[in-house]
Amino acid sequence: MNRFEDAYEQYKQLGSRRAKKEQPTDHSVKEEIIAVRKNEDDNIIAVKTNFGRELDYPTALSEAKAGKLKNVDVFHKFGRDILRSEPDGIKENNLDELPEF
Repeated sequence: MNRFEDAYEQYKQLGSRRAKKEQPTDHSVKEEIIAVRKNEDDNIIAVKTNFGRELDYPTALSEAKAGKLKNVDVFHKFGRDILRSEPDGIKENNLDELPEF
């Protein structure tokens, strides 16, 4: 690797370590997405929360917009709203990386 790649790798590793330390310990009323259901095109079509609820994608978007789901954001792209994990530097908790139900 060259020095630019080395510097970037160190930056990413430091960010991952910091992100893990910064994870909130407040497990308040907000639900967290723990699993996803995908269609044959690998698109997320539903989510499951730590409260055991299974939400279709439009419902999950609505609840995320209302602030009822933690660690997710809604952004607008391609003419529609899209649900995504909050960027925190931890790949394992990205929606695409969660187990399927």
